[in-house]
Amino acid sequence: MAKICQVSGKRANNAKFIRNRHSQGWKYKAPRRNRIQDANLQTVRVQTPSGRVTLTVSTDVLKSPKFNAVLCGLKPFPKAWLKKPGYGI
Repeated sequence: MAKICQVSGKRANNAKFIRNRHSQGWKYKAPRRNRIQDANLQTVRVQTPSGRVTLTVSTDVLKSPKFNAVLCGLKPFPKAWLKKPGYGI
């Protein structure tokens, strides 16, 4: 399964791994290697009117008031959450 939030679409980010060597000047300049910063995703089981749905959600979305309003029943469930995820990669 792809490491993508099903609600917000948040995904991995490219970054550099920098190791600082503090000696010998330019000869040992800090090497930089590519790495990936994955999104902090959690699996959440949500009770909907049609049954239970498992969502992969980022922690930013979990803490948001809009997502909690949907879970509490103050707002209706979006239909995109009720079907299987299509990541479109």
